[in-house]
Amino acid sequence: DGPYKEFKIVAFYDSDKAHQYAVGTSGDHDVAGRLLRQNAQTLRLSEAQSKYSVSDGAPWILKQLQRQLPMLDENILDYYHFQEHVTTTGQVLFGEGSSEAAAWKKQMTQSAKEHGSLVMLDHLGRCAEDLTDPAKRQALDSLRDYVGKRIAMTDYPAFLNKNYDIGSGPTESFCGCLTQRLKGPGMRWDKTNAQALMALASLYYSNQWDKYWNTKRKTA
Repeated sequence: DGPYKEFKIVAFYDSDKAHQYAVGTSGDHDVAGRLLRQNAQTLRLSEAQSKYSVSDGAPWILKQLQRQLPMLDENILDYYHFQEHVTTTGQVLFGEGSSEAAAWKKQMTQSAKEHGSLVMLDHLGRCAEDLTDPAKRQALDSLRDYVGKRIAMTDYPAFLNKNYDIGSGPTESFCGCLTQRLKGPGMRWDKTNAQALMALASLYYSNQWDKYWNTKRKTA
C-alpha cells in the first residue's frame, strides 16, 4: 500500500523520565487525539501536580491537545523545532553555512529563550525594515507569522522558571526506537502488520511487556 507509511506517536513521561509510556498509530489526527485522551485517563494525568505538553508546531497537534487534554497547564512548542525555523530563515537571509547566519540564529533564539518570543518578534520587525529582497522578506515574514501564531507556546522564560522541559527529547527517542524494526534494511511492511509491530514495540519500550502478558495469561 505504498512505500511510505506515517505513524503518529504519543508519549507520556514524568519530570525525571523514570516512567515513560508511548503508543503509536497509523491512523489520522482524530485517532491520535483519541489515543491522547484514552491513555491520559489510564495514567490519571488529570491528578498530576504539573501537566503540560511539548510538541512540534503542527496546528493539528495543538488542536487535538486542546480538545482531548483540556486539563493541561501549558502547551509548549519544542524549542528545537523552534530553532529549526529560525535557522532556515537565517540561511535565506545570510547564506547557508555563513557565520552571519549562525550569529543571527544565536541572537534570535537567545532572545526568545531569555526574554520571550514577543521580544524576538520586535527584533524581527526591526530586521524587516531594511529588507528589500523579495525572497528574504518572504522568509522573514513567514517566521514572524509562525512565531506570532504561537506566542503562548513560546514563552520560554516562564516555562523554564517553572522547571518545565522545553524540548521533546523522550518523544523523539520513542520515534526512533519504536520504528527501528520497521525501518530495518530491506524491510517492507503492510500497514496492518506495521501497526501490530508498533504495538509490541510500544509495550516493550514502555516497560509494560511483562505486565501486559501476565494480565493476558490470567484472563486466558
